[in-house]
Amino acid sequence: MSTPQDELESLRSQLAALTSRVYQLELSVGIAATAAPSDKVTTHEAKTVSSEQDVTVRSKQAPPPPLPAGRTPNFPVENEAADLEDKIGKVWFNRIGILALLIGVSYFIKYAFDSGWIGPAGRIAVGLAAGIGLVLWSERFRSKGLSAFSYSLKAVGIGTLYLSLWGAFQVYHLVPSVAVFVAMVAVTASTIVLALTQDAEILAAFALIGGFSTPILLSTGENHEVVLFSYVALLDLAVLAMIKFKPWYRLLIGSFIGTLILYMGWGASYYTDAQRGLTVFYVVLFAAIFAVSPLLVPLDKSRWRSGFSVTFMLLPLANAAALFLALFGMYNNERVTLTWYALALAAIYLALSNLFKRRAVSDPEVVKIINLLHIAIAIAFVTIAIPLKLSTHWITIGWMVESAVLLFIGVRTRTEFLRYFAVTTLTLGVVRLLFLDNFQVKSLVFNPRFGTYLVALAILGGIVAWGSRSANVHEAHFVKLAGVLFNVLALVALTLEASDYFDRQIAQWRQLHQMGFLPLQQIEFSRHFSYSAIWLAYGACLMAFGFWRRSAFVRWQALALIAFTIGKVFLFDVSALQQGYRVLSFIGLGAVLMAISYVYHRGWLKLAPDSRKHPGQRTSA
Repeated sequence: MSTPQDELESLRSQLAALTSRVYQLELSVGIAATAAPSDKVTTHEAKTVSSEQDVTVRSKQAPPPPLPAGRTPNFPVENEAADLEDKIGKVWFNRIGILALLIGVSYFIKYAFDSGWIGPAGRIAVGLAAGIGLVLWSERFRSKGLSAFSYSLKAVGIGTLYLSLWGAFQVYHLVPSVAVFVAMVAVTASTIVLALTQDAEILAAFALIGGFSTPILLSTGENHEVVLFSYVALLDLAVLAMIKFKPWYRLLIGSFIGTLILYMGWGASYYTDAQRGLTVFYVVLFAAIFAVSPLLVPLDKSRWRSGFSVTFMLLPLANAAALFLALFGMYNNERVTLTWYALALAAIYLALSNLFKRRAVSDPEVVKIINLLHIAIAIAFVTIAIPLKLSTHWITIGWMVESAVLLFIGVRTRTEFLRYFAVTTLTLGVVRLLFLDNFQVKSLVFNPRFGTYLVALAILGGIVAWGSRSANVHEAHFVKLAGVLFNVLALVALTLEASDYFDRQIAQWRQLHQMGFLPLQQIEFSRHFSYSAIWLAYGACLMAFGFWRRSAFVRWQALALIAFTIGKVFLFDVSALQQGYRVLSFIGLGAVLMAISYVYHRGWLKLAPDSRKHPGQRTSA
């Protein structure tokens, strides 16, 4: 066991070591003297050095003398004014001067054109020379550190080159289309080289815009499918090669949009069924290029946070949708073929998800997100294949199931984008179910419509059940909305079943008997009474569930439904129904209301404090 003397010596050694370290730090910033202490410092030396350093630090940190009355320091203001003046003189006047010079030269060239000084060939030569000159001139600004301004000059120069080549072909017909096409490809390739060598994503974006504009600028109104789509495929592969070495993921979105625009423009003007085989080849090729893109880049959180997430979450979904819509447009009348395409695509995306799962990366969570996303796409294609083979209401079921899968993946991976996409898909499914699906119902309950409603109710019920346990504050509003939608769909489903049942009764009566007013009126009485009975029974069950779960939100929904039913009974049933149905409506309504009132009076929910308890005693919530 150590003695007090040993502990004192240990503290002295630690103090000496700390003093030496502080001395070295102060020496590095010019505070202490140049003489360094020895490695072994005695207690007296440590105290001496410490006192000297304290004096030095206090002298350095002494406050400046007070300013005379009415005076404030103005050095920062003077410095800011000097900086602003320097910025105006060096930057803004420079840019305004360049802009004025470009405008003046443009006016001069236009004046020369209008006056006939320069012919068509000379105009194209001037445009090409100006474009090349701007690109070369921009390098001077880049060497001076004005990279952003340099890139803007390059954009003007590259655009001038494209427009000059377009004018040589389309306006003046001086050069054949093949030569202009090769020249534009050379401009695009040169821009890509500049982008890679200067590590400038903006230049790569300029190259992409120019590359996809080339077929539009050189269009002759003729169908050249092989040339066009081969060129587009090369552009897409060039972008794929760039993102292999550079984290320029947003270029993939631009490439996808450009490919989609050119395909849609060509398809609207030139596509025929005779070209279907070749067109399917190119469509699948485009989709394959974008589908494999996530396999070529490192999957880690640093890239995920720098634009990777949006690109590789949005691109697979958009790519899969565009591919199937293109196939649907070509095989609209061949549902069996479309079914096989959907199943094949489901298998391909499952294979891609397996490839992502096997990748050895620094962050498995990112791979998990991409893997689950591809599984969701595969499930979507399976759910699409079912309605193609069967009836259209399966599309609604497919959307609902897809929304449930996407919501599950979004919650598990904490991905906001997938949650929004799931909500959108669920909304589309509900809208289609309520307003678009046309069901031919021939039996009560056991029919496709009621089955579709049950699928929707199961998904909404799952959302409510999960949300009641694990939803956060922001998700709670969506969970409540899902609960309201659940009750609305349940009421609609039950009401439609009752309505169709009585419609079938009326149809059967008309087939077997002559037209008679009284029997038909009896059926209509039964129909409207059934509506009141269904709504009242559902409201009572909802109120009981609210009591059981101690949920005020559920009870308020029940109260709203019962209030609506009360209005129907008093405003409609009292005048439209027969005496017997009228009696049943009022007795049923009164019984339900008395039962609810009894529960509230008993205070089983402890909604109000019990007067029998001590005033300071708290009641349970």
